[in-house]
Amino acid sequence: MEIVPLGDSALLVTVGDRIDEATHARVRAAALALRAGHLPAVTEIVPAYASLTVFYQPLQAIVDGAPEDDVVGWLSARVRERLAKLPSKPSPPAGRHWDVPVCYDADFAPDLTEVAARAGMPTEKVVALHQKTEFLVYLIGFAPGFPYMGGLPASLAMPRRAEPRKRVAPGSVGIIDSQCCIYPVETPGGWNLIGRTPLRLYRPEAEQPSLLQAGDRIRFHAISREEFAHWKES
Repeated sequence: MEIVPLGDSALLVTVGDRIDEATHARVRAAALALRAGHLPAVTEIVPAYASLTVFYQPLQAIVDGAPEDDVVGWLSARVRERLAKLPSKPSPPAGRHWDVPVCYDADFAPDLTEVAARAGMPTEKVVALHQKTEFLVYLIGFAPGFPYMGGLPASLAMPRRAEPRKRVAPGSVGIIDSQCCIYPVETPGGWNLIGRTPLRLYRPEAEQPSLLQAGDRIRFHAISREEFAHWKES
């Protein structure tokens, strides 16, 4: 584990060096432990693929007892103390399972044909493989509610688009490398778009605005253009 300052009000805690489920389990366990620890001056814990960022208020840390010339060392020691109690191979808490509807219609999947050509398979097989895969949400980032999901079959691994789109519609499902994503809001983006879901991932009116969370597991199922148009969330 490595702890280094990130700017003047955060610590970067690295717990691994790869993207896999074992590292994900350590990240989630570390985040839960630090949140439960109620560390002084800490305002937010943000997990990533193999690390987490601990945001804090420097002045509050000093009020809470940190020496003015070593706030970083003081807080780092408390973070290490809390994480030292974690098992070497923690089991993450079970995430939720989601069955996400996707329309693979050409209008919603502008890159599906190119993805199929690069993969050397018919578009129908790309769609079948995508639906067959169970994806793990590693983290939420980039935009509100944007899930980075791992597990994409190697046969569908694609590079990022050479020229990103200026506007990607909400609900667009994209792939790059071994990852899959869903755009929750309209943003620019360079992922290869192979479908679109009517499911609303970002709900600012809700107590928990992001529908998906790290640790959730996702499977996709195909719906028609008509079903997409008449989709109603339960």
